[in-house]
Amino acid sequence: MPNCYPRYTTIYIMFKKINIPIASASLYVACQLIANILSTKIALLPWIHLSVDGGTIIYPLSFTVRDFVHKSCGKRVARQVVIIAAALNVLMVLLFWLIGKMEPDPTWAFQAAYESVLMPVWRITAASIIAQIISELVDTEIFSLVYKKIGDMLGVLFSNSVALVIDSVIFCGIAFIGNLPMITVWQIIITNIIIKFIITLISIPTIKLIPETATKADI
Repeated sequence: MPNCYPRYTTIYIMFKKINIPIASASLYVACQLIANILSTKIALLPWIHLSVDGGTIIYPLSFTVRDFVHKSCGKRVARQVVIIAAALNVLMVLLFWLIGKMEPDPTWAFQAAYESVLMPVWRITAASIIAQIISELVDTEIFSLVYKKIGDMLGVLFSNSVALVIDSVIFCGIAFIGNLPMITVWQIIITNIIIKFIITLISIPTIKLIPETATKADI
């Protein structure tokens, strides 16, 4: 396994040392957890008025951030980070459920609001975990292949472009079919794909900020 913590993988920001592999893995997990909570709200995009789940605003970054981990630590570590994020998502929803079932303090007037907002997260989380594992592992394989043959920027472009379509279809299908009209579900899927692709295009150059500390064999 490659050494993910060599000195030359660190940068100085505001006089504090930042370890890129650790920061990338942490950011990936954070994107996953925050996106699942934000996805409990279905919003309308300004001006174009298309339906989108709130998690779409941040979730697309996870694909590129996963590529950061892949480039700096290799395929094996990237897979581990994907699985760990999925496990933490399960833990999060179990804790939401457990706290929701606890008897509220009589002076606390927000039990109904808590249940209506956070208790449905189980379905969102289940959809997210299934979509995440499938799409991120597909992303891992495509990035590995393209990166070795062509380079990191095209690796991000090709791997994200395929993975984001897989993720959007699986996630929206599991999370919203039956709860929302199909026209709304398709609207969310299409909007998800468009937004994720735009964010992918914006984020592609950031892969150049990540030093290649994993060997070609590990990638």
